[in-house]
Amino acid sequence: MKKKLVIIIALILSLSVFTAIILTSVDKKLMRKAVPVKGRIAIVIDDWGYSLNNLEIVESIKQPLTCAILPNLKNSGLVAQRLNNSGFEIILHLPMEPKEKYRLEKNTITASMDAGQIRGILGRDLASVLFAKGISNHMGSRITEDSKVSALIMSEVKKRKLYFLDSYVTAKSACPLLARKMKIRFAKRDVFLDNQDDLVYIKSQIIKLRDLAKKNGQAVGIGHDRRNTLIALKESIPQLIKAGYKFVFVSELAR
Repeated sequence: MKKKLVIIIALILSLSVFTAIILTSVDKKLMRKAVPVKGRIAIVIDDWGYSLNNLEIVESIKQPLTCAILPNLKNSGLVAQRLNNSGFEIILHLPMEPKEKYRLEKNTITASMDAGQIRGILGRDLASVLFAKGISNHMGSRITEDSKVSALIMSEVKKRKLYFLDSYVTAKSACPLLARKMKIRFAKRDVFLDNQDDLVYIKSQIIKLRDLAKKNGQAVGIGHDRRNTLIALKESIPQLIKAGYKFVFVSELAR
């Protein structure tokens, strides 16, 4: 009789402990769900493909990042594979002609090209950057102000079921209006994070991005494949998550 009583008590205690664990787990999940999202933030890292120097740093950032890869460089394919394997979103960083006099990438799209040349370059560039979910402009102030050339690029974006991210290097960009008219999934850069390659400056730009996300519900920040940029993000992202901000891919904001 005593043995049975001991067994029953042990079972009751075990059940009580198990129930307490389950309830605690449920409570924690409910608490996590109850925290309101203050804003969604998409971070884009431009200019991948020149080197492999910063891959280990970016791979240590276990949050959504959108990586814009330049086409047809020595490391374009390997970088795309590594970043895709790490769970990041890949987009083609399409070289386009700027108004300023900069050194241009090979096969940069220029305003003087005909439709066949532009389509050919775009097709080859996409073949060079596997896994691309979208396209953004590398430089390109002259092209994004040119409605005719931009419309041609947008039509290819739509045909291939991609989205377009306007790096917004000129306030006169025709892309936002074209995207609406052509019903193309579209997003636009809000903040450049690293116009100065300085850790303190970059973190101050991340704060600006945070404030815009809080004000507008979402924001897109663009940085570059630089050590200081990635270190600033690695240190800042966990703090922003704790503060109620959610990091997402650009594809989740493009509409």
